[in-house]
Amino acid sequence: MRLRPHLPAVLVTTASASLVLALAACGTSPADADAGTTASATATASDAPVATTYPVTLDNCGFAVTIDAAPQRVVTIKSSTAEMLLALGLGDRIVGSAYLDGPLPGSLADAARGTAVEQPFSDEVPGTEATLGLEPDLVYAGWESNVTADGAGDRGTLEQLGVDTYVSPSACKGEGYMPDPLTFDKVFAEIAEVGEVFDANPAATDLVAQQRETLASVTPDDRGLTALWYSSGDDMPYVGAGIGAPQMILDAVGLENVAADVHDTWTSMSWEQVVADDPDVIVLVDATWNSAEDKIARLEANPATAELTAVREHRFLTVPFPATEAGVRNVDAVVDLAAQLRELDLP
Repeated sequence: MRLRPHLPAVLVTTASASLVLALAACGTSPADADAGTTASATATASDAPVATTYPVTLDNCGFAVTIDAAPQRVVTIKSSTAEMLLALGLGDRIVGSAYLDGPLPGSLADAARGTAVEQPFSDEVPGTEATLGLEPDLVYAGWESNVTADGAGDRGTLEQLGVDTYVSPSACKGEGYMPDPLTFDKVFAEIAEVGEVFDANPAATDLVAQQRETLASVTPDDRGLTALWYSSGDDMPYVGAGIGAPQMILDAVGLENVAADVHDTWTSMSWEQVVADDPDVIVLVDATWNSAEDKIARLEANPATAELTAVREHRFLTVPFPATEAGVRNVDAVVDLAAQLRELDLP
């Protein structure tokens, strides 16, 4: 591949034009792409997605990427990227999967069967040598840090070696690229863009339509209940803040995030502040390395947090770690958390 310069934040490309078509097929125009709408839409025959016209040029987190043909040998890093391709029926394109955040959901079990996702080649971010050993034509990364010299390889270097890179746009951190805030429309736009890159536009359009319909079926709770999104941390909790996936999911469920005023995706928060906020419910991130049960035990053992209303009355909701990052599991997380909230039978 040719080394190309970085591009400005606004880039008119073949991919962006096709992305407009894909979003239109799902009832979303560029003008309302950030509106966070949840209404489902029915595509007309004239809106039917078309085959991708290559090359596809993208401004991906500030890095210029040109895809000359549909990727056939893909290395995925992070659960969000592997699950995206599986949900689009592209599991056979994955030659290596790494750094999975937890088990796959049952809905993707059949799609994963017989693919490289079943046996990840690395439990952590893979090194450049291990990545190149799989001879990928594209590395699809969940975080920008996954494709650096300390990870699978620097993006420019990989490009010189003939390996394209694509980072989940929802994980971009640069100014003008980080979603602010993250919305479901931005998650759906990534699905459409991945469909464009892989010449899987019909599958992407169908997936977005299905997810919009599912999201629209959830009625947000209207009682003004507050919630703490507790991810990790002992001496100081690491919690979901005001512009990332946790906030997006809590909004859809109808819960008021006690850390919503922090302008970041995640933040550290003192236990003193948590006690002062006394949230009505606590959302516990269930991770293999830091389970929901461990967090409950920690909250109950701490004399201060043991007196929190949510702890005393065991008002806990749980969400699997892979569903806490932008991707195809966010809508299901809304459905699941809303159901758990109803089961608490709060006044």
